[in-house]
Amino acid sequence: MRIVFMGTPESAVPTLHRCLQDDHEIVGVWTQPDRPSGRGNKVTSPPVKEFALSRGLTVHQPSRIKTDEATELFRSQNADLAVVVAYGRILPKSFLEAPKYGCVNVHFSLLPKYRGAAPVNWAIVNGERETGVTTIIIEPELDSGPILRQSNILVSDRETAPAVLERLSQMGAELLSTTLRDFDQIKPRRQNHAQATFAPLLKKEHGLIDWTASANEIDRRVRGLQPWPNAYTSVQSRQLTIWSAEPALVQNSFVRSPGAGVSSLGSPGEVIAARHNDLIVSCGQQTALRLLEVQPEARRRMNVRDFLNGTHLKVGDRIG
Repeated sequence: MRIVFMGTPESAVPTLHRCLQDDHEIVGVWTQPDRPSGRGNKVTSPPVKEFALSRGLTVHQPSRIKTDEATELFRSQNADLAVVVAYGRILPKSFLEAPKYGCVNVHFSLLPKYRGAAPVNWAIVNGERETGVTTIIIEPELDSGPILRQSNILVSDRETAPAVLERLSQMGAELLSTTLRDFDQIKPRRQNHAQATFAPLLKKEHGLIDWTASANEIDRRVRGLQPWPNAYTSVQSRQLTIWSAEPALVQNSFVRSPGAGVSSLGSPGEVIAARHNDLIVSCGQQTALRLLEVQPEARRRMNVRDFLNGTHLKVGDRIG
Protein backbone atom coordinates (compact mmCIF):
# COMPACT_ATOMS: atom_id res chain seq x y z
CA MET A 1 0.00 0.00 0.00
CA ARG A 2 0.91 3.65 -0.46
CA ILE A 3 0.86 4.91 3.12
CA VAL A 4 1.12 8.28 4.79
CA PHE A 5 2.40 7.68 8.31
CA MET A 6 1.44 10.12 11.07
CA GLY A 7 3.05 9.82 14.50
CA THR A 8 5.31 11.65 16.93
CA PRO A 9 6.67 9.87 20.07
CA GLU A 10 8.93 6.87 20.52
CA SER A 11 5.89 4.61 20.91
CA ALA A 12 5.00 5.25 17.24
CA VAL A 13 8.41 4.26 15.84
CA PRO A 14 7.93 0.45 15.95
CA THR A 15 4.81 0.71 13.78
CA LEU A 16 6.56 2.88 11.18
CA HIS A 17 9.47 0.43 11.19
CA ARG A 18 7.10 -2.49 10.69
CA CYS A 19 5.40 -0.75 7.76
CA LEU A 20 8.80 -0.54 6.05
CA GLN A 21 9.59 -4.17 6.87
CA ASP A 22 6.28 -5.17 5.29
CA ASP A 23 7.30 -3.38 2.09
CA HIS A 24 4.60 -0.73 2.18
CA GLU A 25 5.48 2.45 0.30
CA ILE A 26 5.73 5.30 2.79
CA VAL A 27 4.95 8.35 0.68
CA GLY A 28 5.28 10.81 3.56
CA VAL A 29 5.76 10.99 7.32
CA TRP A 30 3.86 13.63 9.27
CA THR A 31 4.98 14.49 12.78
CA GLN A 32 4.85 17.37 15.25
CA PRO A 33 7.27 20.32 14.94
CA ASP A 34 10.60 20.28 16.75
CA ARG A 35 10.19 21.72 20.25
CA PRO A 36 12.38 22.89 23.15
CA SER A 37 12.80 20.28 25.89
CA GLY A 38 14.89 19.53 28.95
CA ARG A 39 16.52 21.92 31.39
CA GLY A 40 18.38 23.79 28.67
CA ASN A 41 15.30 24.10 26.43
CA LYS A 42 17.30 22.61 23.58
CA VAL A 43 15.22 22.22 20.43
CA THR A 44 14.62 18.50 19.92
CA SER A 45 13.18 16.53 17.01
CA PRO A 46 10.39 14.00 17.61
CA PRO A 47 11.58 10.36 17.63
CA VAL A 48 9.46 9.59 14.56
CA LYS A 49 11.22 12.33 12.61
CA GLU A 50 14.66 11.06 13.59
CA PHE A 51 13.80 7.52 12.56
CA ALA A 52 12.14 8.61 9.30
CA LEU A 53 15.13 10.70 8.25
CA SER A 54 17.48 7.83 9.04
CA ARG A 55 15.53 5.78 6.50
CA GLY A 56 15.47 8.48 3.85
CA LEU A 57 11.76 9.22 4.19
CA THR A 58 10.14 12.59 3.47
CA VAL A 59 9.05 14.35 6.66
CA HIS A 60 6.36 17.03 7.08
CA GLN A 61 6.00 19.04 10.30
CA PRO A 62 3.21 21.59 9.89
CA SER A 63 2.42 23.64 12.98
CA ARG A 64 -1.25 23.56 11.95
CA ILE A 65 -3.12 21.04 9.83
CA LYS A 66 -6.49 22.76 9.56
CA THR A 67 -5.30 24.92 6.68
CA ASP A 68 -5.83 24.77 2.93
CA GLU A 69 -2.09 24.40 2.40
CA ALA A 70 -1.80 21.38 4.74
CA THR A 71 -4.90 19.75 3.25
CA GLU A 72 -3.62 20.15 -0.29
CA LEU A 73 -0.23 18.70 0.65
CA PHE A 74 -1.90 15.73 2.30
CA ARG A 75 -4.14 15.06 -0.70
CA SER A 76 -1.24 15.41 -3.14
CA GLN A 77 0.43 12.33 -1.67
CA ASN A 78 -2.27 10.14 -3.24
CA ALA A 79 -2.13 7.61 -0.42
CA ASP A 80 -4.14 4.41 -0.24
CA LEU A 81 -4.21 4.74 3.54
CA ALA A 82 -3.03 6.94 6.40
CA VAL A 83 -1.66 5.15 9.47
CA VAL A 84 -1.89 7.25 12.64
CA VAL A 85 -0.07 6.42 15.90
CA ALA A 86 -0.04 9.09 18.63
CA TYR A 87 0.28 11.91 16.11
CA GLY A 88 -0.91 14.53 18.59
CA ARG A 89 -3.60 16.24 16.51
CA ILE A 90 -7.23 15.42 15.74
CA LEU A 91 -7.50 15.03 11.98
CA PRO A 92 -10.07 17.21 10.19
CA LYS A 93 -12.66 15.64 7.92
CA SER A 94 -10.70 16.72 4.83
CA PHE A 95 -7.81 14.52 5.95
CA LEU A 96 -10.01 11.55 6.81
CA GLU A 97 -11.52 11.57 3.32
CA ALA A 98 -8.29 12.06 1.35
CA PRO A 99 -6.73 8.54 1.31
CA LYS A 100 -8.42 5.91 -0.84
CA TYR A 101 -9.25 3.65 2.13
CA GLY A 102 -9.38 6.29 4.84
CA CYS A 103 -7.23 6.50 7.98
CA VAL A 104 -6.36 3.74 10.45
CA ASN A 105 -5.37 4.50 14.04
CA VAL A 106 -3.28 2.31 16.34
CA HIS A 107 -4.64 3.16 19.79
CA PHE A 108 -3.07 1.92 23.03
CA SER A 109 -6.18 0.71 24.86
CA LEU A 110 -8.97 -1.80 24.48
CA LEU A 111 -11.52 0.55 22.97
CA PRO A 112 -14.11 1.76 23.80
CA LYS A 113 -12.22 2.01 27.12
CA TYR A 114 -9.81 4.91 27.50
CA ARG A 115 -10.46 7.09 24.51
CA GLY A 116 -8.17 10.09 24.56
CA ALA A 117 -4.60 11.27 24.86
CA ALA A 118 -3.23 9.22 27.78
CA PRO A 119 -4.83 5.75 27.77
CA VAL A 120 -1.90 3.84 29.27
CA ASN A 121 -1.42 6.31 32.12
CA TRP A 122 -5.06 6.32 33.17
CA ALA A 123 -5.39 2.56 32.85
CA ILE A 124 -2.64 2.15 35.47
CA VAL A 125 -3.93 4.97 37.68
CA ASN A 126 -7.35 3.31 37.68
CA GLY A 127 -5.95 -0.12 38.52
CA GLU A 128 -6.79 -1.95 35.30
CA ARG A 129 -5.48 -5.50 35.28
CA GLU A 130 -5.78 -5.75 31.50
CA THR A 131 -5.15 -3.36 28.65
CA GLY A 132 -4.13 -3.66 25.01
CA VAL A 133 -4.06 -2.21 21.52
CA THR A 134 -6.87 -1.52 19.05
CA THR A 135 -6.79 -0.68 15.36
CA ILE A 136 -9.74 1.39 14.18
CA ILE A 137 -10.99 3.29 11.17
CA ILE A 138 -10.77 6.94 12.22
CA GLU A 139 -14.01 8.91 12.38
CA PRO A 140 -14.47 12.59 13.33
CA GLU A 141 -15.40 11.86 16.96
CA LEU A 142 -12.32 11.07 19.08
CA ASP A 143 -11.35 7.36 19.07
CA SER A 144 -14.91 6.34 18.23
CA GLY A 145 -14.44 4.58 14.86
CA PRO A 146 -15.17 0.96 13.98
CA ILE A 147 -12.79 -1.61 15.44
CA LEU A 148 -10.66 -3.63 13.06
CA ARG A 149 -8.56 -5.74 15.45
CA GLN A 150 -7.55 -5.90 19.12
CA SER A 151 -4.83 -7.56 21.22
CA ASN A 152 -4.62 -7.59 25.01
CA ILE A 153 -1.98 -7.89 27.74
CA LEU A 154 -2.07 -8.27 31.51
CA VAL A 155 -0.62 -5.46 33.63
CA SER A 156 1.62 -6.60 36.49
CA ASP A 157 1.42 -5.12 39.99
CA ARG A 158 4.64 -3.11 39.73
CA GLU A 159 4.67 -1.97 36.09
CA THR A 160 5.03 1.71 35.26
CA ALA A 161 3.32 3.47 32.39
CA PRO A 162 6.53 3.64 30.29
CA ALA A 163 7.09 -0.11 30.72
CA VAL A 164 3.53 -0.94 29.68
CA LEU A 165 3.68 1.48 26.74
CA GLU A 166 6.90 -0.12 25.53
CA ARG A 167 5.16 -3.50 25.41
CA LEU A 168 2.10 -2.05 23.72
CA SER A 169 4.15 -0.20 21.10
CA GLN A 170 5.67 -3.50 19.97
CA MET A 171 2.27 -5.17 20.04
CA GLY A 172 0.76 -2.29 18.10
CA ALA A 173 3.30 -2.70 15.31
CA GLU A 174 2.38 -6.36 14.95
CA LEU A 175 -1.34 -5.65 15.15
CA LEU A 176 -1.13 -3.00 12.43
CA SER A 177 0.83 -5.42 10.26
CA THR A 178 -1.85 -8.11 10.45
CA THR A 179 -4.60 -5.50 10.10
CA LEU A 180 -3.17 -4.29 6.80
CA ARG A 181 -2.40 -7.81 5.62
CA ASP A 182 -6.04 -8.83 6.06
CA PHE A 183 -7.56 -5.42 5.40
CA ASP A 184 -9.87 -6.58 2.62
CA GLN A 185 -11.24 -9.46 4.70
CA ILE A 186 -11.82 -7.68 8.03
CA LYS A 187 -15.38 -6.67 8.85
CA PRO A 188 -15.16 -3.56 11.06
CA ARG A 189 -17.41 -3.67 14.13
CA ARG A 190 -18.98 -0.64 15.74
CA GLN A 191 -17.91 0.32 19.23
CA ASN A 192 -20.42 0.24 22.06
CA HIS A 193 -20.39 3.94 22.86
CA ALA A 194 -22.28 3.37 26.12
CA GLN A 195 -19.18 1.58 27.46
CA ALA A 196 -16.76 4.34 26.53
CA THR A 197 -14.39 5.74 29.14
CA PHE A 198 -11.98 8.61 28.68
CA ALA A 199 -8.27 9.23 29.22
CA PRO A 200 -7.83 13.01 29.16
CA LEU A 201 -4.61 14.84 28.48
CA LEU A 202 -2.39 14.80 31.57
CA LYS A 203 -1.92 18.05 33.48
CA LYS A 204 0.60 19.01 36.14
CA GLU A 205 -2.05 19.02 38.86
CA HIS A 206 -2.89 15.36 38.24
CA GLY A 207 0.40 14.45 39.90
CA LEU A 208 -0.21 16.18 43.24
CA ILE A 209 -0.57 13.46 45.87
CA ASP A 210 -3.63 13.46 48.10
CA TRP A 211 -2.47 11.61 51.20
CA THR A 212 -6.06 10.92 52.26
CA ALA A 213 -6.23 8.43 49.37
CA SER A 214 -5.24 4.84 50.06
CA ALA A 215 -1.66 3.65 49.66
CA ASN A 216 -2.73 1.51 46.69
CA GLU A 217 -4.28 4.51 44.94
CA ILE A 218 -1.18 6.64 45.50
CA ASP A 219 1.11 3.82 44.36
CA ARG A 220 -0.87 3.55 41.11
CA ARG A 221 -0.39 7.27 40.53
CA VAL A 222 3.33 6.95 41.15
CA ARG A 223 3.53 4.24 38.47
CA GLY A 224 0.89 5.62 36.13
CA LEU A 225 1.90 9.27 35.87
CA GLN A 226 5.40 8.63 34.55
CA PRO A 227 7.31 10.09 32.77
CA TRP A 228 5.18 13.24 33.27
CA PRO A 229 3.73 14.88 35.34
CA ASN A 230 4.90 12.30 37.93
CA ALA A 231 3.46 11.91 41.41
CA TYR A 232 4.76 14.61 43.72
CA THR A 233 4.29 16.08 47.17
CA SER A 234 6.10 18.68 49.27
CA VAL A 235 8.67 18.30 52.03
CA GLN A 236 9.77 21.36 54.00
CA SER A 237 8.10 23.62 51.42
CA ARG A 238 9.97 22.08 48.48
CA GLN A 239 8.62 19.69 45.87
CA LEU A 240 9.49 16.02 46.19
CA THR A 241 8.85 13.74 43.20
CA ILE A 242 8.21 10.10 44.02
CA TRP A 243 9.56 7.71 41.39
CA SER A 244 9.05 4.42 43.21
CA ALA A 245 6.98 3.34 46.20
CA GLU A 246 4.97 0.41 47.50
CA PRO A 247 2.12 -0.08 49.96
CA ALA A 248 3.42 -1.08 53.39
CA LEU A 249 1.95 -4.07 55.22
CA VAL A 250 -0.39 -2.80 57.92
CA GLN A 251 -1.67 -5.06 60.72
CA ASN A 252 -3.90 -3.77 63.51
CA SER A 253 -2.87 -0.17 62.74
CA PHE A 254 0.84 -0.98 63.00
CA VAL A 255 3.53 -1.15 60.31
CA ARG A 256 6.57 -3.37 60.74
CA SER A 257 9.75 -2.53 58.81
CA PRO A 258 13.29 -3.97 59.01
CA GLY A 259 15.01 -0.61 59.39
CA ALA A 260 12.59 1.24 61.66
CA GLY A 261 10.93 -1.51 63.70
CA VAL A 262 7.22 -1.22 64.53
CA SER A 263 5.40 2.03 63.82
CA SER A 264 1.81 3.00 64.55
CA LEU A 265 -0.30 4.65 61.88
CA GLY A 266 -0.74 8.39 62.04
CA SER A 267 -2.98 10.80 60.18
CA PRO A 268 -2.69 11.01 56.37
CA GLY A 269 0.61 12.62 55.34
CA GLU A 270 2.35 11.92 58.66
CA VAL A 271 5.81 10.36 58.58
CA ILE A 272 5.73 7.19 60.71
CA ALA A 273 9.20 5.85 59.86
CA ALA A 274 12.32 7.76 58.75
CA ARG A 275 15.42 5.67 59.31
CA HIS A 276 17.97 3.84 57.15
CA ASN A 277 16.11 2.55 54.04
CA ASP A 278 12.67 3.19 55.49
CA LEU A 279 10.58 6.25 54.80
CA ILE A 280 6.95 5.39 55.45
CA VAL A 281 4.03 7.79 55.28
CA SER A 282 0.51 7.26 56.59
CA CYS A 283 -2.25 7.37 53.99
CA GLY A 284 -6.03 7.26 54.05
CA GLN A 285 -8.16 4.22 54.83
CA GLN A 286 -5.72 2.97 57.50
CA THR A 287 -2.92 2.33 55.00
CA ALA A 288 0.71 3.41 54.62
CA LEU A 289 3.13 3.94 51.72
CA ARG A 290 6.82 3.05 51.76
CA LEU A 291 8.83 5.42 49.54
CA LEU A 292 11.71 3.81 47.65
CA GLU A 293 13.11 6.31 45.15
CA VAL A 294 12.57 10.06 45.23
CA GLN A 295 13.80 13.26 43.64
CA PRO A 296 14.03 16.46 45.67
CA GLU A 297 13.41 19.70 43.81
CA ALA A 298 16.37 20.71 41.59
CA ARG A 299 18.31 17.55 42.52
CA ARG A 300 18.88 14.08 41.06
CA ARG A 301 16.84 10.95 41.64
CA MET A 302 18.03 9.01 44.69
CA ASN A 303 17.16 6.14 46.97
CA VAL A 304 15.49 6.87 50.29
CA ARG A 305 18.63 6.22 52.36
CA ASP A 306 20.50 8.99 50.50
CA PHE A 307 17.50 11.29 50.76
CA LEU A 308 17.17 10.78 54.52
CA ASN A 309 20.91 11.32 54.99
CA GLY A 310 20.59 14.79 53.53
CA THR A 311 17.20 15.77 54.97
CA HIS A 312 16.23 16.48 58.56
CA LEU A 313 13.04 14.45 58.38
CA LYS A 314 11.76 12.66 61.47
CA VAL A 315 8.81 10.63 62.71
CA GLY A 316 5.81 12.89 63.27
CA ASP A 317 6.69 15.36 60.51
CA ARG A 318 4.06 15.97 57.85
CA ILE A 319 4.57 16.00 54.12
CA GLY A 320 2.27 17.41 51.51
